[in-house]
Amino acid sequence: MAENGLQECFAERIGGRQFGRDDRIYKFEKIKRAKVAARKAQPDVALIDMGVGEPDDMAFPEVVAALSEEAAKWENRTYTDNGIMPFRLAVRDYMRDVYGVELDAATEICHSVGSKSALSLIPACFIDPGDASILTTPGYPVMGTWTDYLGGRVIRMPITPENAFFPELEQLGASERAQAKLLYLNYPNNPTGAAASVEALERAVAFAQENQILIVYDAAYGALRFDGVPHSILAIRGAKDIAIELHSMSKGFNMTGWRLGWVCGNPNAVAAFAHVKDNCDSGQFAAIQLASATALNMHARITPLICAKYKRRLDALAGILCESGFNASCPDGSFFLYTAAPTGTTDGEEFENGEAFSQWLIRTKLISTVPWDDAGHFVRFSATFAASSKDDEARVLGDIRRRLSDVEFIFSDGV
Repeated sequence: MAENGLQECFAERIGGRQFGRDDRIYKFEKIKRAKVAARKAQPDVALIDMGVGEPDDMAFPEVVAALSEEAAKWENRTYTDNGIMPFRLAVRDYMRDVYGVELDAATEICHSVGSKSALSLIPACFIDPGDASILTTPGYPVMGTWTDYLGGRVIRMPITPENAFFPELEQLGASERAQAKLLYLNYPNNPTGAAASVEALERAVAFAQENQILIVYDAAYGALRFDGVPHSILAIRGAKDIAIELHSMSKGFNMTGWRLGWVCGNPNAVAAFAHVKDNCDSGQFAAIQLASATALNMHARITPLICAKYKRRLDALAGILCESGFNASCPDGSFFLYTAAPTGTTDGEEFENGEAFSQWLIRTKLISTVPWDDAGHFVRFSATFAASSKDDEARVLGDIRRRLSDVEFIFSDGV
């Protein structure tokens, strides 16, 4: 097929005949290009990457050993379709022990090839043209992207410090409530690090019940709750009638590249997910599921160590940023610190938004972050910067302090 003919074939959802010809540069590509340019301009200065949204360490040795052992077994070579029972049973026990939630392993749990995959498949279970998904902004966009692909509408609700980073659902109008089928919530939240209170979750459950909307509760960072009291929306009375919850092995177990998670909750919604999933993939490798069961069974040892690491780093980072004038504090969970971007510096630099500040920070200080300008001008620092030990961690944090020490930032009033 000639190139011009192929150009006519691209679906409108990805740009149609303009696909590949769009000269806009997206946020993460801008960050990538800025990092390359900064390294080239200052080759003797190490770039500190605090934009990475994945753990800087690998899975625990016992989990890696379990993977090696299980991968060598003949019986684990085949497709797993919608998952194997040993992993489901480990999930069942984990949800009971950590969150106080009782689940039926056969009907209320289905594995996923990571949370991102699950979020891309869930709209196919529920969204027809004209339907809507409610998403928070800023937030993880995948479910909204697929809602749009399927001809649905995305209703975006801002989360800000003023509303404790929880959407004000009561502000939705009657037509929006009637159109909505899915409500996406993510706590501890990416990018803000905020956790949801029990009262906020109770309000969300009541709203979903009243309006017949399914809550899709993304708990990918659920294990990284710094007060030691992780919450599941499924623990709220009546939630299992109108909610499913997504969990991941990535964040709380240092297993990002292993691509495994699970969907749990309402059995009919889980069955719908399993049906669509069965038409999209053939399941994650059994050895990965079995090794992950080992990790889940070790959660009482693994999770506290990972939580302590990121809280230690975020506490220190918040202190350093406060020294530079930021109104920063350690979040409730996750490994992100989300704070208002400065509007400029006392020596004449001006930043019109978070992206401008983030680009300046890469260019002049070789510190990489992620800007968020969806609900105000903010920047997200991640505590997942590479450090091989506590001493190395202290060295990196000291280097951040040193690089920021010669700048006085200006912030807008009220921040």
